[in-house]
Amino acid sequence: MAVDNKISLKIAEAIKQSGLTQVEIAHSLGVGQQTVSEYACGKSLPALDTFAKFCEILDLDANYVLCIREFAQKDK
Repeated sequence: MAVDNKISLKIAEAIKQSGLTQVEIAHSLGVGQQTVSEYACGKSLPALDTFAKFCEILDLDANYVLCIREFAQKDK
């Protein structure tokens, strides 16, 4: 599975577990609901500043979402 697909799956999972709607998240991020939907579906990825806000809003570890720990462990 491509890295961006894994990221999108983690974004979708985080949205679902947050209990917030895509509209609420979009409002907090300053983007449209369609944009949040595209992040979750893998059609696009958020810009770094938007991603940072997303992680803050949903209390996420950016390393987990970006699969950094997963790949770092494979390299060892």
